[in-house]
Amino acid sequence: MSAETSVPRPRESGVDISDSGLLHGLLSQSPFAFAFFGPDGRFHRVDEVFADVVGLPAERLIGRTPGELLPADLTALLESAVRGVVAGADVETDQRIRVRAADGGTRHWSLTFSPVHDDKDALRAVCLVGVDVTGSRQVEEDLRRSEERYRSLVEAQSQLVWITSPSGAVVEDAPQWRAITGQGLEEYLAHGWLEAVHPDDRPHTEEAWREALRGRTMFEWSYRVRTRASGYRHFEVRAVPIIRHGRVVEWVGANTDVTPQREAEEMRGRLTDQLGAAALRTARLQGATAMLAEALTVEQVVQVIIDVGRTAVAADRSAVALLDVDRAALKLVNNGGIPDVPGAPGEEIPLAHSSVMTMAVNSRRPVFAESPESLRAQLVEAGGDEELISGFIAHSDERAWVGLPLLAAGRALGALRFSFTRPQKISQEDGVFLEALAGQCALAVERATLFEREHRTAETLQRSLLPDRLPVVRGLVLAQRFRSGSRHVQVGGDWYDAFVLQDGRVAAVVGDVMGKGVKAAAGMGRIRNAMRALALTNPPPAAVLTGLDRVFEATEEEEQVTTLAYMVVEPGTGEGTLALAGHPPPLLVSPQGVPILCDGEPGTPLGWPTSRRQFRFCVPPGHTAVLYSDGLVENRKRGLDAGLADLCSVVTEAPPEVVGSPHMLLDFLVDRMLAGYEQDDDVTVLAIHVPPATKSD
Repeated sequence: MSAETSVPRPRESGVDISDSGLLHGLLSQSPFAFAFFGPDGRFHRVDEVFADVVGLPAERLIGRTPGELLPADLTALLESAVRGVVAGADVETDQRIRVRAADGGTRHWSLTFSPVHDDKDALRAVCLVGVDVTGSRQVEEDLRRSEERYRSLVEAQSQLVWITSPSGAVVEDAPQWRAITGQGLEEYLAHGWLEAVHPDDRPHTEEAWREALRGRTMFEWSYRVRTRASGYRHFEVRAVPIIRHGRVVEWVGANTDVTPQREAEEMRGRLTDQLGAAALRTARLQGATAMLAEALTVEQVVQVIIDVGRTAVAADRSAVALLDVDRAALKLVNNGGIPDVPGAPGEEIPLAHSSVMTMAVNSRRPVFAESPESLRAQLVEAGGDEELISGFIAHSDERAWVGLPLLAAGRALGALRFSFTRPQKISQEDGVFLEALAGQCALAVERATLFEREHRTAETLQRSLLPDRLPVVRGLVLAQRFRSGSRHVQVGGDWYDAFVLQDGRVAAVVGDVMGKGVKAAAGMGRIRNAMRALALTNPPPAAVLTGLDRVFEATEEEEQVTTLAYMVVEPGTGEGTLALAGHPPPLLVSPQGVPILCDGEPGTPLGWPTSRRQFRFCVPPGHTAVLYSDGLVENRKRGLDAGLADLCSVVTEAPPEVVGSPHMLLDFLVDRMLAGYEQDDDVTVLAIHVPPATKSD
């Protein structure tokens, strides 16, 4: 029991414990437990409080020794203390006992023993004073448990707690911190926690810590800490000042190990970067695929590959070579894809020659050379001349190479070559992207090769259905222009014709069978032949169109649409007649370049039940009549009315020398009308020019 809870020693002079009234009054009014022992260790007097503590009546205790009535542990404490007081020894003044109360609870008592002397300083008795300390003991127990819980909580959370003085100096040990950092106690107390901070992080950390000390504000920071194993871990720290009466008395900080979170964030960052790179590669591949799908010729495919190599692969050079099976060689399609230096292959590369392209074709696998040393080793292993290879590498500015075979259904079509002027690391993901790109390029090359072959065939077929030449007639100049708009190798249905009738007049016609392909070409051939036969038999335009309607109904399908403009003109005078079957109106151009659109009845396409009409259409000397198909004036972005207005406007811009020459006039009209527009249809134009009269005439 502490000094505050003990009672003062009883007065030693003038005290007579035999004075029953005095002693009874003292004992009955006190909340303390009193007991008086004789020098022989027997109870002389006890109060009711003590009797309750030991659980025996007071009268039963008087004259007895503790050993006769009390438990052994309590007896040993009491007898030892009484003997010590009798012997004059120093006895512990705060001895604790625990007893069970009548209500079943546990009570804690603090016992103090002191001697009682008479006036002659003779020992008369030993006084025991007991104080109930159950309340304070509970407070102490609660505090101890609170401290244990706090300590367990701190240890369970991976937090390292430390304390510093108001100035920031370390004054108390932090065992957990030292266990992590490996600092000794003297080192920690001398230099503190900052000594373990990563050198790159320490200046900013120390500056922030000093700023918090000056401002007495919370210190929150993150840094790397050197561990016992000489590695570094990431920690976040939070320290707060403890302020009493307006003054900082200490700083308490807690460090939390956030290495797992940092590593997880870094992993997420790497995964995000990888996913972003994969998405970018996918977008680039999709973009390349879309561009390759629109490329119709090998030249266009090569241009797409060059663009993709520059943007998606970051290549400095791109080359495409197609395989010539008969010659067992690769033929370069684009110049400049391989540097012109000693040891470089020419435009024709034999498959026996060792290069990244021939290696790719021969092995049917990609070839990656990430450095000059890697290229030299692979080419030498493939049987190349080491001296030539070394010469090429020495003179070339290239430092990394990629060779990709172009394969279609397992068949080699050629190879791609990308090169870089710096060493290039080709990752597995890059390799997959390049192989996919090569696959798309192979399909595009195969499609473009087929297109070019079929397109040449289609154009030959279409032109074979048109007149080889126009008739040469005195007093009349004929000119024509035909520009195929077939982007998908199919034959179009535009046609023109001009021939001399039996009476010397000239028949001129421009027609358009809607649609593409063999069906449209066959319809064009039938209508052209039927029109010639009808014109030579009965030339008036209305009669010819009426006959064509009957032929159309007999030979063509109902959904087929065919239009034409047919005129008969007298050489020299230009007198003529015209009939239209749903076709755009002819254009008359004066010698001064004034355009006049024919205002005759447009009529209906062939095969539609109608009464065909013809009307006078004169081409005076010096004038030019222009018959044309709708491809000249109409497209996806320009309607017919706007096209006709543009045609008239273009005529007014023609120089005099162009207006006077039907050949130059047609070139001028076609070039100007198609400028700025994507041609999506055939363009057919026929000019009938009547020269101006001369004196000899």
